Amino acid sequence: MNTFKTALLLGSLTGLLMLIGGFMGGKSGVMIAFVFAMVLNFGSYWFSDKLVLRMYNAQEVTETQAPELYRMVQSLALRGGLPMPRVYVIPENTPNAFATGRDEHHAVVAVTEGIMRILNHDELEGVIGHELSHIKNKDMLIGSIAATLAGAIVMLANMAQWAAIFGGVSRDEDEGGAGGIIGLILMAVLAPIAATLIQMAISRSREYLADDGGARISGKPYGLAGALDKLQRASQAIPMAANPSTAHLFIVNPLTGGSFRALFSTHPPIEERIARLRNMRPV
Repeated sequence: MNTFKTALLLGSLTGLLMLIGGFMGGKSGVMIAFVFAMVLNFGSYWFSDKLVLRMYNAQEVTETQAPELYRMVQSLALRGGLPMPRVYVIPENTPNAFATGRDEHHAVVAVTEGIMRILNHDELEGVIGHELSHIKNKDMLIGSIAATLAGAIVMLANMAQWAAIFGGVSRDEDEGGAGGIIGLILMAVLAPIAATLIQMAISRSREYLADDGGARISGKPYGLAGALDKLQRASQAIPMAANPSTAHLFIVNPLTGGSFRALFSTHPPIEERIARLRNMRPV
């Protein structure tokens, strides 16, 4: 169900991008928007892992440097039928973890120093299984595509705003001049909000899938449930200075906020995730 929901939401993002491109420039606007999104997707697909690892000063570790962590990742990757990913440690007290990389052959699992201090063996295995499930489900690619499409929509909406300010928008002559200034303003305001909500919904769907897959890879749904509970409480006590553009990567949302902000959250409610895991039978 979550896989179908993800496909539907990605289709909605693409449709929204084509809609705003068409509104601004007819057939040529749609084509420009499509090419623009493809160029951004290419860059995000190839370079996003390097950028995010550098952003958090993550350091690659070997089996000699972090034997327990390395062997845990190695064992779970084998169990999940995945190539061994590179293992990174982030010098950060806030407990958290993420996976990145353009595909399973160029994947990275990164954990903070804080997560290794507060989780027991079963809990850490659950977290690593969750991140490996993201790799197996190609969530890094899906997340990159969603973020790129949403970003392209926001940029085109900004162009619509400037077009409204300066009094016009180019359209193919054979398609008429519907919309006008009011339409441009509405597009500029509503399109980015819709794109952000769809992007967040995609991310939440993939988190549920990764929880399910992680519980199966580790064989310890209760361990992952316990880890999520600890990580949520620790993240609130020790906030992380995370870049909002990377929040969707982490196993728990590193950004704190109230109920309104939860609408734009990249993660489902922790309580729901824990309840789902505790209803699973150990594999």
